[in-house]
Amino acid sequence: MTVTANEMANAIRALSMDAVQQANSGHPGMPMGMADVATVLFTKHMKFDPSWPEWPDRDRFILSAGHGSMLIYSLLYLTGYDNPTIEDIKNFRQLHQPCAGHPEYEEAPGIEMTTGPLGQGLATSIGFAVAERLSNARLADLSDHYTYVVAGDGCLMEGVSQEAISQAGHLKLGKLVVLWDDNEICIDGKTEMTVSDNQLMRFEASNWHTIAVDGHDMDAVNAAIEEAKNDDRPSLIACKTTIGYGAPNKGGTSATHGAPLGHDEIAASRGFLNWPHEAFFIPDDILSAWRAAGARGKETSAAWKVKFDALDDATKADFNRRLNKDLPADLTDAIKQYKRDLVAEPVGPATRKASHMALEVINPIVTETIGGSADLTGSNLTLTKDLGVITANDFAGRYLYYGVREFGMAALMNGLALHGEYIPYGGTFFVFTDYCRSAIRLSALMKQRAIYVMTHDSIGLGEDGPTHQPIEHLASLRAMPNVNVFRPCDAVETAECWLAALEDKETPSILVLTRQGLKQARLENNDDNLSAKGGYVISKASSDAAVTIIATGSEVEIAIEAQAELEAMGTATKVVSMPSWEKFDAQSPTYQEDVLGNPQVFASIEAGSTFGWEKYVGRDGVKIGIDEFGASAPASDLYNHFGVTKENLVSQIKANL
Repeated sequence: MTVTANEMANAIRALSMDAVQQANSGHPGMPMGMADVATVLFTKHMKFDPSWPEWPDRDRFILSAGHGSMLIYSLLYLTGYDNPTIEDIKNFRQLHQPCAGHPEYEEAPGIEMTTGPLGQGLATSIGFAVAERLSNARLADLSDHYTYVVAGDGCLMEGVSQEAISQAGHLKLGKLVVLWDDNEICIDGKTEMTVSDNQLMRFEASNWHTIAVDGHDMDAVNAAIEEAKNDDRPSLIACKTTIGYGAPNKGGTSATHGAPLGHDEIAASRGFLNWPHEAFFIPDDILSAWRAAGARGKETSAAWKVKFDALDDATKADFNRRLNKDLPADLTDAIKQYKRDLVAEPVGPATRKASHMALEVINPIVTETIGGSADLTGSNLTLTKDLGVITANDFAGRYLYYGVREFGMAALMNGLALHGEYIPYGGTFFVFTDYCRSAIRLSALMKQRAIYVMTHDSIGLGEDGPTHQPIEHLASLRAMPNVNVFRPCDAVETAECWLAALEDKETPSILVLTRQGLKQARLENNDDNLSAKGGYVISKASSDAAVTIIATGSEVEIAIEAQAELEAMGTATKVVSMPSWEKFDAQSPTYQEDVLGNPQVFASIEAGSTFGWEKYVGRDGVKIGIDEFGASAPASDLYNHFGVTKENLVSQIKANL
């Protein structure tokens, strides 16, 4: 007897309600409501191969409404991925199990990104779609695939969704299809309590193709996806669904959103769906039908492999290098020579300019970098002369004008990195890491090499005042796991920090850069990447140091000036430049002790919050910083006003000797 599409969809519903019930935790409503849509997508449209989950030309499926994670776990199991197994599904939401409460990248093949913070899956999908277009422009035969997104009402309420849909429409990302679970329910009740937007008109206003269908009419859903695939604009398909479809008493209510249905309701649901099977059991004929759907892509992936193997050796090697996240072999030598040139002819630019200078060396060699800025290209200095600009009609370039969309930019960068071939970097002012923070956190969680170029790093930006002066941001970002925060002191350190950021395959980096010019502090050549060690002695003491001054960025210059005055008074002093706490803390205890020494007085100076510096200088050490908001004035006046000066540093050190 032929298995029907309804029976296949009901397999998703059954697994979802059973897993949530067994965990006594989770969200059964969305996967039960979207089971019909997902069945159409995965049996008729999605291009994928469970036997080769990393196939570069696969379609990407992003579950932006990540709370409905049992939808993707059910689909992966049913279509034949090695993981999750049925035992994994039985252990939904349990410690060290792949079926986590929200989908987590790398916990199971087929999970393209970590989702859960609503709206970010949708926003990150823009990066996936951009990456596909970039790859298509370079190797059209190897990149021609879609990005499909399941988004909920909550995703569309989040502000980042507007940044994302605006940019996607502007770039005419016709390979992007968003399936909106239009069920009119949020946690508090009916969505009419909180939102009355006409979502189709909203998307249309941003140059999207839109269509509305009954999400439980599989023929209508299929026709809508076909229509979307034939439009050169990104598409929104509004799928009118019943949340918790199949639950006869709780379906259509917020009671199915974030709690188990309960044994009685599950029994009633089995009757309503004509699913007379025990928990977690999928009949062989239904499972076979799903496995056949999963095997559809095997022939297509094999044909892709034949085309790839026919390419010349150099093209194949470069493609594989980028997928493996390896850097070109000649990059390190190029940076070494660049540093030698700087030592031979010292310069004194702002580190934002020094970053641009380093990128002029990096970008011609590392051709997978994709740069950009959130409407601050001329301030962040992220555009180099060899990068063409990406437009809706030309994806051959390597630079994106993001507009004033900081959060959207950071999320899009994650999509570029996750797609596999690219290293994204994007700029804004350091204070606006607040706007990017949730996406930076996902970069860290997913271990993605996204590089955030954050300029105007302190009160040194001057007259723009406290709204733009990031007093607390260094401390707050240093508190985030798996993020490298780099604050270089000159052009040499800036190049080293860029190299360290590029070399770290599994950690996002934040380059914290000045507006004001800085005297070059590194005047002796060293081919080692000292900044990659996090901290090192940049200026030695005349004898055993009685004082160790630790500084970052623009304050290294002040520390060296203070050192000269203390040495003139007979107090042996050394200066440690510490561009990265995270990198320094990763060094051996022996190295750390050798750098810091055991002086009478430790002192730190940094034009930001002193929070955390006691780790290095002790509770009784000198901590020069700013533990209040800034002010609007010329930078030199602000440094004097807040006491971030040589005079204050020397005075406090003398008082502690």
